[in-house]
Amino acid sequence: MTTSERIQVLRAAERPATAWLNGGGVTREVAGHPAGAGLDGFDWRVSLADVASAGPFSPFPGVDRVITLVEGPGMVLTVDGAEHAVDAPFRPFAFPGEAETDCRLLGGPVVDFNVMTRRGRVGAGVDLFTAPGAVDVPEGDSVLVVCLAGSAAVADVAAVAAPADAAEPADGTTGAADVALDRFDGALLAGPGAYAVRVPHGGVTAVVSFRASR
Repeated sequence: MTTSERIQVLRAAERPATAWLNGGGVTREVAGHPAGAGLDGFDWRVSLADVASAGPFSPFPGVDRVITLVEGPGMVLTVDGAEHAVDAPFRPFAFPGEAETDCRLLGGPVVDFNVMTRRGRVGAGVDLFTAPGAVDVPEGDSVLVVCLAGSAAVADVAAVAAPADAAEPADGTTGAADVALDRFDGALLAGPGAYAVRVPHGGVTAVVSFRASR
Protein backbone atom coordinates (compact mmCIF):
# COMPACT_ATOMS: atom_id res chain seq x y z
CA MET A 1 0.00 0.00 0.00
CA THR A 2 1.03 3.60 -0.43
CA THR A 3 1.11 6.04 2.46
CA SER A 4 -2.16 7.64 1.33
CA GLU A 5 -3.89 4.23 1.33
CA ARG A 6 -2.75 3.41 4.86
CA ILE A 7 -3.44 6.87 6.32
CA GLN A 8 -6.96 8.19 5.85
CA VAL A 9 -6.92 11.95 6.42
CA LEU A 10 -10.03 13.48 8.02
CA ARG A 11 -10.09 17.25 7.58
CA ALA A 12 -11.88 19.37 10.18
CA ALA A 13 -13.18 21.74 7.51
CA GLU A 14 -15.17 18.92 5.90
CA ARG A 15 -17.12 17.93 9.05
CA PRO A 16 -20.78 18.91 9.37
CA ALA A 17 -22.03 20.17 12.73
CA THR A 18 -25.01 18.43 14.33
CA ALA A 19 -27.03 20.51 16.80
CA TRP A 20 -28.04 18.94 20.11
CA LEU A 21 -31.74 18.38 20.67
CA ASN A 22 -31.60 20.51 23.85
CA GLY A 23 -29.88 23.38 22.03
CA GLY A 24 -26.90 23.29 24.37
CA GLY A 25 -24.22 22.79 21.73
CA VAL A 26 -23.13 21.09 18.52
CA THR A 27 -21.15 17.95 17.78
CA ARG A 28 -18.82 17.19 14.87
CA GLU A 29 -18.01 13.52 14.32
CA VAL A 30 -14.34 12.90 13.53
CA ALA A 31 -14.70 9.19 12.75
CA GLY A 32 -16.72 6.14 13.68
CA HIS A 33 -16.91 2.40 13.09
CA PRO A 34 -18.68 0.92 11.28
CA ALA A 35 -18.67 3.86 8.89
CA GLY A 36 -22.09 5.47 8.67
CA ALA A 37 -23.44 3.75 11.78
CA GLY A 38 -25.92 5.76 13.81
CA LEU A 39 -25.80 6.43 17.53
CA ASP A 40 -27.36 3.02 18.22
CA GLY A 41 -25.06 1.03 15.94
CA PHE A 42 -21.47 2.19 16.37
CA ASP A 43 -18.67 0.08 17.84
CA TRP A 44 -16.65 3.24 18.41
CA ARG A 45 -17.20 6.93 17.75
CA VAL A 46 -14.97 9.98 18.17
CA SER A 47 -16.20 13.56 18.06
CA LEU A 48 -15.51 17.15 19.05
CA ALA A 49 -18.27 19.09 20.77
CA ASP A 50 -18.87 22.80 21.29
CA VAL A 51 -20.70 23.06 24.62
CA ALA A 52 -22.48 26.40 24.93
CA SER A 53 -24.66 25.90 27.99
CA ALA A 54 -25.18 23.65 31.00
CA GLY A 55 -27.49 20.66 30.91
CA PRO A 56 -27.82 16.88 31.07
CA PHE A 57 -25.86 14.52 28.85
CA SER A 58 -27.77 12.07 26.67
CA PRO A 59 -27.58 8.53 28.07
CA PHE A 60 -25.67 5.84 26.16
CA PRO A 61 -26.35 2.48 27.82
CA GLY A 62 -23.57 -0.06 27.33
CA VAL A 63 -21.09 2.57 26.14
CA ASP A 64 -17.85 3.65 27.81
CA ARG A 65 -16.98 7.33 27.42
CA VAL A 66 -13.76 9.34 27.70
CA ILE A 67 -14.04 13.14 27.59
CA THR A 68 -11.11 15.57 27.34
CA LEU A 69 -11.28 19.33 27.73
CA VAL A 70 -9.68 21.05 24.73
CA GLU A 71 -10.66 24.69 25.04
CA GLY A 72 -12.42 26.93 27.58
CA PRO A 73 -12.54 27.31 31.37
CA GLY A 74 -13.86 23.81 31.98
CA MET A 75 -16.91 22.19 33.48
CA VAL A 76 -18.13 20.10 36.38
CA LEU A 77 -19.74 16.77 35.51
CA THR A 78 -22.09 15.25 38.05
CA VAL A 79 -22.01 11.51 37.33
CA ASP A 80 -24.58 9.48 39.29
CA GLY A 81 -24.54 12.15 42.00
CA ALA A 82 -20.75 12.53 42.28
CA GLU A 83 -19.11 15.76 41.07
CA HIS A 84 -15.98 15.64 38.91
CA ALA A 85 -14.13 18.79 37.84
CA VAL A 86 -13.07 18.62 34.19
CA ASP A 87 -11.18 21.91 34.25
CA ALA A 88 -7.64 20.92 33.24
CA PRO A 89 -7.06 20.84 29.48
CA PHE A 90 -5.90 17.63 27.83
CA ARG A 91 -6.60 15.40 30.84
CA PRO A 92 -8.96 12.53 29.85
CA PHE A 93 -11.86 11.67 32.15
CA ALA A 94 -13.62 8.30 31.80
CA PHE A 95 -17.19 7.48 32.84
CA PRO A 96 -19.98 5.05 31.87
CA GLY A 97 -22.40 6.29 29.24
CA GLU A 98 -25.47 4.98 31.05
CA ALA A 99 -24.71 7.02 34.17
CA GLU A 100 -26.99 9.97 34.89
CA THR A 101 -24.67 12.83 33.93
CA ASP A 102 -25.19 16.58 34.18
CA CYS A 103 -22.82 19.33 33.00
CA ARG A 104 -22.21 22.69 34.69
CA LEU A 105 -19.92 25.15 32.88
CA LEU A 106 -17.31 26.98 34.94
CA GLY A 107 -17.31 30.31 33.14
CA GLY A 108 -18.19 30.03 29.49
CA PRO A 109 -18.39 27.73 26.48
CA VAL A 110 -15.97 24.83 26.10
CA VAL A 111 -14.77 22.48 23.40
CA ASP A 112 -14.31 18.86 24.38
CA PHE A 113 -12.98 15.73 22.70
CA ASN A 114 -15.17 12.64 23.07
CA VAL A 115 -14.35 8.96 22.64
CA MET A 116 -17.16 6.40 22.93
CA THR A 117 -16.82 2.61 22.68
CA ARG A 118 -19.42 -0.14 22.82
CA ARG A 119 -18.68 -2.13 25.98
CA GLY A 120 -18.00 -5.80 25.28
CA ARG A 121 -17.09 -5.11 21.65
CA VAL A 122 -14.27 -2.55 21.67
CA GLY A 123 -11.96 -0.95 24.23
CA ALA A 124 -10.04 2.30 23.77
CA GLY A 125 -6.90 3.92 25.11
CA VAL A 126 -6.50 7.71 24.87
CA ASP A 127 -2.96 9.08 24.94
CA LEU A 128 -1.94 12.72 24.55
CA PHE A 129 1.33 13.34 22.67
CA THR A 130 3.16 16.62 23.31
CA ALA A 131 6.37 15.50 21.58
CA PRO A 132 7.26 13.24 18.65
CA GLY A 133 6.47 9.58 19.27
CA ALA A 134 5.98 6.18 17.68
CA VAL A 135 2.71 4.29 17.26
CA ASP A 136 2.44 0.57 16.51
CA VAL A 137 -0.87 -0.67 15.14
CA PRO A 138 -1.39 -4.41 15.79
CA GLU A 139 -3.26 -6.64 13.37
CA GLY A 140 -7.00 -6.12 13.71
CA ASP A 141 -6.76 -2.88 15.71
CA SER A 142 -7.34 0.73 14.64
CA VAL A 143 -5.67 3.97 15.71
CA LEU A 144 -7.06 7.46 15.25
CA VAL A 145 -4.75 10.49 15.52
CA VAL A 146 -6.36 13.90 16.12
CA CYS A 147 -4.48 17.19 16.42
CA LEU A 148 -5.99 19.10 19.36
CA ALA A 149 -3.60 22.06 19.57
CA GLY A 150 -1.02 23.51 17.20
CA SER A 151 -0.19 21.17 14.34
CA ALA A 152 1.02 17.61 13.83
CA ALA A 153 2.11 15.14 11.17
CA VAL A 154 1.90 11.39 10.66
CA ALA A 155 4.15 9.14 8.60
CA ASP A 156 3.84 5.47 7.68
CA VAL A 157 7.26 4.14 8.65
CA ALA A 158 6.82 0.89 6.73
CA ALA A 159 6.03 2.72 3.49
CA VAL A 160 8.94 5.14 3.63
CA ALA A 161 12.25 3.88 2.27
CA ALA A 162 14.52 6.67 3.49
CA PRO A 163 18.14 6.90 2.35
CA ALA A 164 20.59 5.62 4.92
CA ASP A 165 22.01 9.10 5.49
CA ALA A 166 18.60 10.82 5.75
CA ALA A 167 18.13 12.62 9.04
CA GLU A 168 14.87 11.89 10.86
CA PRO A 169 13.25 15.07 12.23
CA ALA A 170 13.74 15.02 16.00
CA ASP A 171 11.94 18.24 16.92
CA GLY A 172 8.48 17.47 15.57
CA THR A 173 8.91 19.27 12.26
CA THR A 174 7.51 17.52 9.21
CA GLY A 175 9.44 15.52 6.66
CA ALA A 176 8.74 14.97 2.97
CA ALA A 177 6.76 11.75 3.56
CA ASP A 178 4.60 13.15 6.38
CA VAL A 179 0.87 13.80 6.23
CA ALA A 180 0.40 17.23 7.79
CA LEU A 181 -2.48 17.87 10.20
CA ASP A 182 -3.84 21.24 11.27
CA ARG A 183 -5.85 21.78 14.42
CA PHE A 184 -8.74 19.30 14.74
CA ASP A 185 -7.69 17.38 11.61
CA GLY A 186 -7.54 13.62 12.08
CA ALA A 187 -5.80 10.62 10.55
CA LEU A 188 -7.08 7.05 10.72
CA LEU A 189 -4.20 4.57 10.58
CA ALA A 190 -5.14 1.50 8.57
CA GLY A 191 -2.40 -0.69 10.09
CA PRO A 192 -0.95 -3.02 10.91
CA GLY A 193 2.50 -1.52 11.19
CA ALA A 194 4.63 1.27 12.61
CA TYR A 195 3.86 4.98 12.28
CA ALA A 196 5.58 8.14 13.43
CA VAL A 197 3.60 10.99 15.00
CA ARG A 198 5.37 14.34 14.95
CA VAL A 199 4.20 17.05 17.35
CA PRO A 200 6.02 20.41 17.26
CA HIS A 201 6.74 22.28 20.48
CA GLY A 202 3.55 23.51 22.08
CA GLY A 203 1.29 21.12 20.22
CA VAL A 204 -1.00 18.43 21.62
CA THR A 205 -2.19 15.43 19.63
CA ALA A 206 -4.56 12.68 20.76
CA VAL A 207 -3.70 9.11 19.81
CA VAL A 208 -6.73 6.86 20.33
CA SER A 209 -6.13 3.10 20.09
CA PHE A 210 -9.12 0.81 19.53
CA ARG A 211 -8.89 -2.90 20.23
CA ALA A 212 -11.57 -5.53 19.77
CA SER A 213 -12.68 -7.19 23.01
CA ARG A 214 -11.36 -10.72 23.25
